[in-house]
Amino acid sequence: MNIHKIANSDFETLEAVNQFLNQLVEKEYKITQLQLEAIISDYNSNLFFASNEDGQYLGMLTVGIYHAPTGKKAWIEDVVVDQRFRGEGVGIALTDFAIQFAKDQQAEVVMLTSKPSRISANNLYKKLGFQLKETNVYRFPLK
Repeated sequence: MNIHKIANSDFETLEAVNQFLNQLVEKEYKITQLQLEAIISDYNSNLFFASNEDGQYLGMLTVGIYHAPTGKKAWIEDVVVDQRFRGEGVGIALTDFAIQFAKDQQAEVVMLTSKPSRISANNLYKKLGFQLKETNVYRFPLK
């Protein structure tokens, strides 16, 4: 398995991102070429794909890195493994890769959120050493 940072916004990459997103969210979701270009060109946003030896995309995740008064932090976002490859260690490999990437960026903590209904994902994060933080996450939609 190969995990690599996405550096170009070609049609194949855009299609793969949109296919992954539609396996992640519960409604039809599609980003545009411009949105993908914005993600790729953002210094703090790091989009990674896992692929096999045949070049098939297996999964993706994004790591955001930022500075706050309480330290340098990394957030793992939009983790999804293609349903055809679930249970084959792709999620573990992607998450381990993201943790190492955050360490390499000198982040002090790696955080993520996961819906309680995503039982397999939550079990995976606990298995990898993530600790459940007692907090409330609030969302204020601007669109």
